[in-house]
Amino acid sequence: MKFRPLHDRVVIRRADSDIKSKGGIIIPDTAKEKPQQGEVIAVGPGSRDESGTLAPLDVRPGDMILFGKWSGTEIKIDGEDLLIMKETDIMGVVEATVAASKAA
Repeated sequence: MKFRPLHDRVVIRRADSDIKSKGGIIIPDTAKEKPQQGEVIAVGPGSRDESGTLAPLDVRPGDMILFGKWSGTEIKIDGEDLLIMKETDIMGVVEATVAASKAA
């Protein structure tokens, strides 16, 4: 199944969480906090302003983004857990730093 979001909605795949147990304590999945970072999978065409002009979104598929703890709606597409949210719920795009790109 393919999914195309409408208007200013964005589909996001959460980043893998890096939570590890310390001292042999096992943390069940239900107690782990979900990451607030993810990759944009699909974007809608944008929203229309009062004059009817289409305003495209600022994020693109492949962007790594940060979003609020309670942002979005969890959905399942082809067995994969994803989030769908409005672009206004996105706090920002994570960009690679100059030092990290020089080291690579």
